[in-house]
Amino acid sequence: MVDQPLTLPPLPLFHHTDYVAPLPAGHSFPMSKYALLLTALADAGQAVSMFTPQPMPPAWLDAVHYPTYVAAVLAAAVPAALERRIGFPVTPDVARRTLAVAGGTYGAARHALQHGWAANGAGGSHHAGPDGGAGYCVTNDLAIAANRLRGEGAVRRILIVDLDVHQGDGTALIFAGRDDVLTFSVHAQRNFPVRKARSFRDVALPDGVDDAGYLDVLGAELPALLDDHAPDLVLFQAGVDPHGDDRLGRLALSDDGLMARDAMVARACRSRGIALAVTLGGGYGADTLAIARRHARGLIAGWRAACAQALGDCAQARGDCARPGV
Repeated sequence: MVDQPLTLPPLPLFHHTDYVAPLPAGHSFPMSKYALLLTALADAGQAVSMFTPQPMPPAWLDAVHYPTYVAAVLAAAVPAALERRIGFPVTPDVARRTLAVAGGTYGAARHALQHGWAANGAGGSHHAGPDGGAGYCVTNDLAIAANRLRGEGAVRRILIVDLDVHQGDGTALIFAGRDDVLTFSVHAQRNFPVRKARSFRDVALPDGVDDAGYLDVLGAELPALLDDHAPDLVLFQAGVDPHGDDRLGRLALSDDGLMARDAMVARACRSRGIALAVTLGGGYGADTLAIARRHARGLIAGWRAACAQALGDCAQARGDCARPGV
């Protein structure tokens, strides 16, 4: 009998029209990639199950950020010095966006806890710390969602796997000293931020690490963290800025390397029965559609790996399986 290629069911994706907020003309932040992700998935032939997230209630932003800062964001009255640290003005559109993005990460996590895997079509704003935003991150959707899930008793422990080329310094600061939300960051040592925070586990890579070197590191680190700490949920910051062509990266991964990375994370979680929620993270360049396609390929690779693993689990348990149970 010849194995048939796996036909993927629709990819569960949380998306909101507020994910794209107008920025000043010529701004370098690729805001349009969040809308172009839908185009890229469609061009790749990937069907999508679309979910519209509910905006995050501001009280959950207050739980991880200074309430005075949150109030300034929601009033679109962030001081100029903080806006410079963020990298763009915090307008009413940006304020609505931050609530939608945090709601999307929370929604994807809730869906993943029920079904195994889900993605937010934005998010991964890992530089925002307790006192405010930084590095194109206004508030920290990863931390907000994780803290809410813990507060509601939905999970016992969360591992945030941050594979952006930049260290997840804001997330590390927010969860420093906690054992119910652990932070794991693999990043370029000589990249932003200059002053690194201390994650639960940090792996700082030298410039120019390629696919093989990166996957060797991840393959050694991630399974041990999952086995030693047994999280109920992984929140995955799947930045594509480790790509060799990224404008803000210092690593040398290829498209295939990024896809293999995302598949490795999905297989590691699925094989252990750990729910996985994916956020986009960073990705920078003049060709915004090319960046969106990198994100789309990574999501499809992760979804394919999760489905394939589920198919194997199902076949092993019952002797047959018509569709992956994710």
